Amino acid sequence: MKTLRNLLLFLLLWPLLAAARDNRENDHAQWNAEIAAFQAGDRAHPPAPGAVLFIGSSSIRMWTSLAADFPGVRTLNRGFGGSEIDDATFFADRIVAPYHPRAIVMYAGDNDLQDGDSPAHVRDDFAAFVRKARSLDPGVPIAFIAIKPSVARQALLPKIREANALVRSYAANQTGVAYLDVFTPMLGKDGQPQSRWFIADGLHMNRQGYALWIGVVKPWLDATLR
Repeated sequence: MKTLRNLLLFLLLWPLLAAARDNRENDHAQWNAEIAAFQAGDRAHPPAPGAVLFIGSSSIRMWTSLAADFPGVRTLNRGFGGSEIDDATFFADRIVAPYHPRAIVMYAGDNDLQDGDSPAHVRDDFAAFVRKARSLDPGVPIAFIAIKPSVARQALLPKIREANALVRSYAANQTGVAYLDVFTPMLGKDGQPQSRWFIADGLHMNRQGYALWIGVVKPWLDATLR
């Protein structure tokens, strides 16, 4: 009788479970073409395992000078613009697992906050990404580049501060997980975003902004890869 009740309960719940699964997949479907393009490129020119994987949103996608910025380090760019942290987790089987990266550098989070996620949600999504990446490559070092103080998203500054603080605290209690603070040096003396780091849209960075990031990321990479 108990088995029959369980079966009936499963049959009743299955449409709801299937709908929830479909909704999760639809949340990420907008990136399918970009992920497929990465995979097509991998088939045409398979990347050697053991590169440093840079993954995340448009600040990664537009970082086209990675190879020159980190000489002597094999880098792989898997940024897709507009994405959120959980998009990288969702597609990890396709754009993390095949590469067996030596280390992972992530930048994402400001799109998450812009779309209404709480700072705690950002922290939890990053923790979920770490768990996923570590399930694929146990112990892989992972760094989170702090959410930048963009001029265009100045209204989000309190939430950005909170999200960064939560991620910093989480990383401090993990092994091989780092929080890389680009937030503080990008602020002006008045504690506000500065336009000098950004292109005209006030959201994406210019070369000066990336130079600042290199100065923060490189010491972590040097220490991690030695």
